[in-house]
Amino acid sequence: MTTFSLCMIVKNEEKVLARCLDSLADLMDEIIIVDTGSTDRTKEIASRYTDKIYDFTWIDDFSAARNFAASKAVMEYIYTADADELVDPDNHRKLQQLKEVLLPEVEIVQMYYCNDLGDYNTTGNFEKELRPKLYRRQREFTWIDPIHETLRLDPVVFDSEIEILHRPQSRHGSRDLAALRRLHGQGIALSPKLHHMYAMELFIAGEDRDFLAAEETFLESAEQQSRSEAEVMEAVCVLAHIYRLRGDVHHFMTYSLKGTAMGGCAELCCELGAYYEACSEYQEAAMWYYNAAHETESILNIACHTTIPQEALKRLGAL
Repeated sequence: MTTFSLCMIVKNEEKVLARCLDSLADLMDEIIIVDTGSTDRTKEIASRYTDKIYDFTWIDDFSAARNFAASKAVMEYIYTADADELVDPDNHRKLQQLKEVLLPEVEIVQMYYCNDLGDYNTTGNFEKELRPKLYRRQREFTWIDPIHETLRLDPVVFDSEIEILHRPQSRHGSRDLAALRRLHGQGIALSPKLHHMYAMELFIAGEDRDFLAAEETFLESAEQQSRSEAEVMEAVCVLAHIYRLRGDVHHFMTYSLKGTAMGGCAELCCELGAYYEACSEYQEAAMWYYNAAHETESILNIACHTTIPQEALKRLGAL
């Protein structure tokens, strides 16, 4: 049977850690908990399940913490989990079956990450998506092709039917947004992935002060030649929202029109709808909200294509 190391990084997770570990512990051959500075009972709770608890000085780098946790593992595969996840009985059974039949050739197992899109969602525009959750600790490189042989570089990935439930009980948006701001302050250019995550998290969980603090970051990316059209559109959406908040009509219209000329999106339509609604131009507002709901797609927050324009149209008596 395949052996699993559960590797987790935690901080102040006393409300959810036991729930997570209760759902997984019996399937794991070792449990490694890396604590990044808890001040509550997190480590005490973890000690009920394992004695492999390590401290890691936080350096604003989740990857570094995860790599440290993985360095302590000794089993064949590493299973990564966050404290606000759990596996229900049906998927526990599926994970047990996977452990019994997993072929050694498989290097990564993807599982469905199932989001709760309620009050504590900060970055999810999806109800479920495949994510890598289990991976071979030591990869074996093999030669392929009978002639002009080469090393196989692409990992063997298995897309399972296992569902991991993400059930947070608090928001992490302010923590994540602060970390992203610090990267910019340190002169570190955001990768396309982090650029998208920053813009998305602003629209899903950001408060007015978070948008305003992001102005310099997205002004820069809107003008960078190295940014893709998708990244520029993300920046345009953030900037349009910022200038609507500021009451800067000139710059609001500049970025709204730029984004519309690039093809538009539901986020910009909602911004224009909100602007005209605030100006008491309700017919114009309703047109933009209609476009958000029916003529465009969202790129950052699915609510800009669904609940936000739908509620606005009802409010304006346009439905």
